Amino acid sequence: MLACHAYNICVQYTIRNIPDMSDKALRRTARERGKSLNEVAIEALVRGAGVTGKRCQRRDLGDIAGTWRKYPAFDRALAAQDTVDEEMWRWAGTRHEPLYRPVPRPCSRCRNSRTRR
Repeated sequence: MLACHAYNICVQYTIRNIPDMSDKALRRTARERGKSLNEVAIEALVRGAGVTGKRCQRRDLGDIAGTWRKYPAFDRALAAQDTVDEEMWRWAGTRHEPLYRPVPRPCSRCRNSRTRR
């Protein structure tokens, strides 16, 4: 077989500067699955490139569906967020008064005063 044909059949890459977190994750996955680092790296590369030819299986959350429990404290906190402050809404639509009153801060020249001179 000619060298150029062999090269095109089995392409090889040299990838440098793999981040430590990626290296650890690939090695851990290879160890857990009983596969070589090369196999796991190729699977990750193919999956990342989106050329697997099959849809990626997503987590369906079926293991936690239907496990909601009633928490009265949580329900009260959520209900408190749904209340409308009538005073705020009354002033929000007018231009006569600001929605809030900013607190005057002392300037750098007169630290004892509450307003600027």
